Amino acid sequence: MSKKILDHSSVKRNYRFLAILLACMVAGALLGWFKPAWGHNIAFLGKVFINMMFCIVVPLVFASIAGSIAGMESRHRAGKIMGTTVATFVITGAIAAVIMFVLMKLFPPVLVPWSDLASEEMGEYATLTEMIVNFFTAEDFVGLLSRRAMLPLIVFSVLFGFAVQMTGGKESAVGKWLLGLSDVMLKFVQIITYYAPIAFFAIFADLVATYGAEVFKGYGRAMLVYYPLCFLYLFTAFPFFAWFGGGKGAVGVMFKHLARPAVVSLGTCSSVATIPTNLEEAAETGIDKDIAGMVVPLGATMHMDGSCFSCVLKIAFVLGVFGQDLSWSQLPFIVLVAVLSSVGMSGVPGGGYIGEYIICSIFFPTQMELAFPILVAIGNLVDPPATMINASGDYVVTFIVSRFVEGKDWLQKQLRAKAD
Repeated sequence: MSKKILDHSSVKRNYRFLAILLACMVAGALLGWFKPAWGHNIAFLGKVFINMMFCIVVPLVFASIAGSIAGMESRHRAGKIMGTTVATFVITGAIAAVIMFVLMKLFPPVLVPWSDLASEEMGEYATLTEMIVNFFTAEDFVGLLSRRAMLPLIVFSVLFGFAVQMTGGKESAVGKWLLGLSDVMLKFVQIITYYAPIAFFAIFADLVATYGAEVFKGYGRAMLVYYPLCFLYLFTAFPFFAWFGGGKGAVGVMFKHLARPAVVSLGTCSSVATIPTNLEEAAETGIDKDIAGMVVPLGATMHMDGSCFSCVLKIAFVLGVFGQDLSWSQLPFIVLVAVLSSVGMSGVPGGGYIGEYIICSIFFPTQMELAFPILVAIGNLVDPPATMINASGDYVVTFIVSRFVEGKDWLQKQLRAKAD
């Protein structure tokens, strides 16, 4: 009985904090709408929170992934988790791209081609081979210690984890240090979370002050398709993924824990900044630590359903601007580009515009100076809901990976254990 009361109290406390965050977001949005100058002036309060989260993320990702692999009983289990994770990311991303393609055929974002577009200098952009090198490696060890090198950091962490496992695993001195570091960083996150309500107030005040009017102008039609789709996807595809991964009772459990990752990702516009929250919710759900420790950090860079949505939207939008048709024959190629370019995008606000570079170089190579600023503007406008789908979806994917690694009834075992 006492355990049930404790669980109820914990849930109530979590939702009370969530309500405070939502209230601060709404209040900040109202301030940004009615007093844009004030919204811009307090933007630094949100920047402080985001910077603190980014300072935590590098050691947290390293310790989480390397520690998870080092602590696994066998390399076979590690390979199975990683293979299932990556396959899930690719499949869900392709599904998202197809959905958006169909919507773009039904509701074209640009009905009349634009004219008198001013050329804008874009500057140098990376070649395909340079992108591949930069996606997976850094020039030196110091280069790994940056939020802008998340994918190289993940590759390094995976290899480091396998090396630790080959030299003693979780019982070795390095293995114990990794597990301890991961626990310490999660506690660090809890401390910073107390500042979140103030930060979210400032973040949304600046967001609305900066982009609020644009939503109702030239990009309004595209946003009216994109924003509802993201929330519809959250309430339809996510429950299906959770049911597929966890079976009976999984949908309710998923929605119980999905709110915090969704709100944090929507507020920070960063999959990386949502990693600690996703790890906490996965642990409370009963996801094995080694599964969550690999799926969530990998997802921050590679699980990009929302970015697949936006990639197809950007392609359709610029095609309409230049008076070109979006044809069904382009579907396989557009889906492939959406998945590959989204996987390469960083989990930080803006994403380094890697996706925009890829789209321009493939679809608009002779019109890059015109296409690039249009794509960047769309990316900025869709960034919050796209990140929400990307980051909160990382938590949902842990259900699918758990099914293939732990068995179909993994969640039922966890629920029975909690009931006892």
